Amino acid sequence: MIRFSYRCAAFLLLATVLAAPAFAKSREELKIYFIDVEGGQSTLVVSPAKHSLLIDAGFAGPRDAKRIVEALKAASVKKIDYLAITHFHGDHAGGVADLAKLVKIGTFVDHGPDTEDSPQAKELYAAYLKAVGHRPHVIAIPGQGLPFKDIEVQFLAAGGAHIENPLPAAGEANFYCASEPEPPADNSENSQSLALLVTYGRFRYLDMGDLTEGKSLPLVCPNNLIGRVDVYRMSHHGAYPDNPKALVWALHPTIAVMNNGEHKGGSPEAWQIVHDSPGLEGLWQLHYAADAGKDHNSDDNLIANAGMKSDGHFISVIVEPDGQWTIKNSRNGYEKTFSN
Repeated sequence: MIRFSYRCAAFLLLATVLAAPAFAKSREELKIYFIDVEGGQSTLVVSPAKHSLLIDAGFAGPRDAKRIVEALKAASVKKIDYLAITHFHGDHAGGVADLAKLVKIGTFVDHGPDTEDSPQAKELYAAYLKAVGHRPHVIAIPGQGLPFKDIEVQFLAAGGAHIENPLPAAGEANFYCASEPEPPADNSENSQSLALLVTYGRFRYLDMGDLTEGKSLPLVCPNNLIGRVDVYRMSHHGAYPDNPKALVWALHPTIAVMNNGEHKGGSPEAWQIVHDSPGLEGLWQLHYAADAGKDHNSDDNLIANAGMKSDGHFISVIVEPDGQWTIKNSRNGYEKTFSN
C-alpha cells in the first residue's frame, strides 16, 4: 500500500507539472471578441485573470443578448465585471435590459446622462437606468480608467471631453492634420461616446464607440496624444467622415476592425482611408458591406459574415504575454499572427 501510494503521488505530481505550462498559458492570454450584433456594437474584452469588460450590448431583443452570452462561454467567463456603454443609442445600449436577464453584471460604466430628449431616447435611457438599478455605476472621466490588475483600461474621451496630455511615448506632431478641413460643431449623442484604450504589455487596442470627427481629431491634432495602436476598431461602424485620415494614419494600426452591418456603416470613403493607412496589414469586417461594392470590401477571408443573412460569426483577437497576437475569423477559421 505504501508503494502504491507513493507511485500515485508521483504520477499526480508529474501530471501537475506537465499540465502547468498549458494552464499558465491559457491564463496569460488577453482575449477580445468582436461580436456580431448586425450593425450595432458589442465587444468583449477578457483579461488574462478572466476579468471581463463588455463594451456595449447591441440591440434590444434576445438575439444579441444570446450572442454575447455565447462569447462569454467561448472566453470561459460566467459574468460581466464591467459593462461600458459608449453612448445611448439603440444599437449600443438597447440590449442592456435583455442581457441583464441572462448574465450577472458587476459595474456599469457610461459617460453620464443621455443628451438626447426625444421620446425614443428617453424610453431607452429609462430602460437602461432600470437595468442598472442599485448596482455600482461609474461615470467615465478622461484620463482615468478601470481597476484591472493585469491589463490597463484608460478612458481617452467621454461626455464630449478628452485627455489633454499625451500618453507615454506619444505627443509627436501630426503633419496629417494640415489637410483636414475644420469639422462642424457636434453636440450629438454620438459625440459623447467613450473612447477606451486597452493595453496588455506592448499590445494596444483602441475602441472609440461612435465618436465623431469633431471629437476624435483633438486626440491627434495638432499632436498625437494617443500614439500608435495594434488594433483599431473603426469609429461609428466605419462611417465617413468619422474615420478621418489625420486620426487613422496617426494611429498607424496594424489591423482595423469594422463593426458594420450589411446595410449599415461600411462607407467607401472611410474604408479607403483605413485600407490605405501606412503599415496596415488588414481591414477585417463583421459583415460584407452590400452598398459599398466589391472594390470597397475586404477579401472574403477577412469578413466574418459574408452572406445575405448573418449567422452570428465573430472576429477574435488573442494576445500572448510575449507580445504575439492572433486575429481570427470564426466563420472560416482564417487567422493571422503578429509579433510586437
